[in-house]
Amino acid sequence: MKKPLRHKISVSPYITPAGQQRLSDELSCLWKVKRPQATIAVAEAAAMGDRSENAEYIYGKKRLREIDARMRFLARRINELIVVDRIPADTSKVFFGAWVEIKDESGSTYEYRIVGPDETDPDKNFISIDSPMAKALLRKAEGDEVIVNRPNGTSTFVVTSIRY
Repeated sequence: MKKPLRHKISVSPYITPAGQQRLSDELSCLWKVKRPQATIAVAEAAAMGDRSENAEYIYGKKRLREIDARMRFLARRINELIVVDRIPADTSKVFFGAWVEIKDESGSTYEYRIVGPDETDPDKNFISIDSPMAKALLRKAEGDEVIVNRPNGTSTFVVTSIRY
């Protein structure tokens, strides 16, 4: 039986130095702290006897698989990332790492930072370079009009400031 084809989703390889450090710290924590803890828990649960009905053992093995899968993902992802650690030559336009302030038709203002997909964080207003908003903002300058295709229709914004 053939394996089903998996479509690779195109994800930008860019990341800020802070984002790379966060991923490296997570990998280190998983390897040095979480995995040893899970291994000890599995060993203790296995020592209790019958493993087929031992919920702690079954959960521990599942947790260990999840940790290992995340570690494999992080190790692969970190190796393929391109760290963008300097500002572009032309700071008057929007590029990766920029903080962009925009205003909509009603006068409401929004500020976003364009980061890699591994750093997206709505609470910090970090948007992925792969998002429709970021794609529309790239290479724009102050005063430029931006049309963004959103799920509820198109929206128009004006770039009011750019900073790095």
